[in-house]
Amino acid sequence: MDILNLPLFAAAALVFASVLAGLYSARIGFSFLLVFLFAGLLAGEDGPGGYVFNDVRMSFWVGNVALAVILLDGGLRTRFSTFRTGLKPAALLATLGVALTACLTALAGMAMLDLPWGPALLLGAIVGSTDAAAVFALLTRSGVTLNERVASTLEIESGVNDPMAVYLTIGMIGLLSAGSATAALPGQQAFAVLALTFVEQFGWGTAIGAVSGLACAELLRQVAARDAGGGVLALLLTAAGLSVFAGTGWLGGSGFLAVYLFGLIVANRAAAAAAPALSALDGYAWLAQAGMFVLLGLLATPTRLLPELLPALGVALVLMFIARPLAVALCLRPFRFSVRETTFIAWVGLRGAVPIVLAMFPLLAGTPHAVLLFDVAFVVVLTSLLVQGGTIGWLARRLGVVLPDSQDERATRAVFRDFELDPRLPVGEVCAFYGLPRPEDASLPVAAWMERAIGRPPVVGDAVPLGAAVLAVRALEPDGRIAGVGLGLSG
Repeated sequence: MDILNLPLFAAAALVFASVLAGLYSARIGFSFLLVFLFAGLLAGEDGPGGYVFNDVRMSFWVGNVALAVILLDGGLRTRFSTFRTGLKPAALLATLGVALTACLTALAGMAMLDLPWGPALLLGAIVGSTDAAAVFALLTRSGVTLNERVASTLEIESGVNDPMAVYLTIGMIGLLSAGSATAALPGQQAFAVLALTFVEQFGWGTAIGAVSGLACAELLRQVAARDAGGGVLALLLTAAGLSVFAGTGWLGGSGFLAVYLFGLIVANRAAAAAAPALSALDGYAWLAQAGMFVLLGLLATPTRLLPELLPALGVALVLMFIARPLAVALCLRPFRFSVRETTFIAWVGLRGAVPIVLAMFPLLAGTPHAVLLFDVAFVVVLTSLLVQGGTIGWLARRLGVVLPDSQDERATRAVFRDFELDPRLPVGEVCAFYGLPRPEDASLPVAAWMERAIGRPPVVGDAVPLGAAVLAVRALEPDGRIAGVGLGLSG
């Protein structure tokens, strides 16, 4: 029985110690996910454990399954109401933003690692997307409540940007791999094949995710009526989600997009039926993250990273401080995000397991510089989780993109102001009473005037200057209209 007991004891003890350490580390702002990664490193060939692990295929398989479970859980926790403020900017970030980030990072790869343009673009594609596991986990444990516009944009972006990174990675591998059908084609035909692949990936992913989500929502309502327990429903949803993920990929679509849409539609079409399963699914998602990051830590070889450590750190810094911020600023400009909101969204471009899983694609395909790309991706992830992951809560408070705790009177008054106004009052009457300059359209109700001034879907916490005063959004109607207004006077 030693063939069972010893490996099981080692694996279970490793995860137990990692979870316990993670619970304490989270209190000081240290990323929970980093603990699992370091546990794998310590158990690996360069650590005290000394275990030599180089099974890329197993890590690739486990990583993809784990990401599918994490995206399913994320979709099940996303409400359609968040689309009011976050869908359009998140969709642009998840497509154009990923492509821009990949191209800018590729320039850093060419300059710092002396990579040819092809492998450099492949590196950019690998690290171009934010990671759902990292974003979902750190936003939940950051100890702050973000305003709706920022939170929904980050949540949706991290859930739907993986397909673009996967598409870019597979496309570049096809162009770089010797003997591949795509690489053998002339330039125009090769890009035509890539364009068709793009349509297939996103088309199949959207169609299968939506149809299967609708069907499963109807099924779930019927099953829940038979008093099925939350554990059974969680198992049913997980099996269904993994089937959607694998089936979509088999047909040439994006399984990542499909499983996220599947969870999103199920949760919003059968919310009451899915609710009992969420607690168990949260456990599945954490188990998936733990297993994935421990395996990735085992797969990495720190001593092999040393010769290229400084250039790899340079690529990570360019990604965090130049590529991601520029891409975010360009993508969010049409949506009138404030400078502080744009800065925070740019900073929460966390890289996690996705880049490392994508870095396994070149290893399996045997593309040039595959080992170097994997090592650089690992350094990028480690740097991102250490630097960005540990500062999310602090930066959110400094930039003022958080909503105050209801028990904190001082912070509440700072955000929502001192006086409460009837949002139906004409703005001209308010100005006359407080001695403020009369604006155009003074006959409009305060709420309607503020909505026009904001110029985008309002969220709780939005503020509009009015002469020497500030009007703040205190509450919203279910349809997104302003229902409560606060007024603060300077001096």
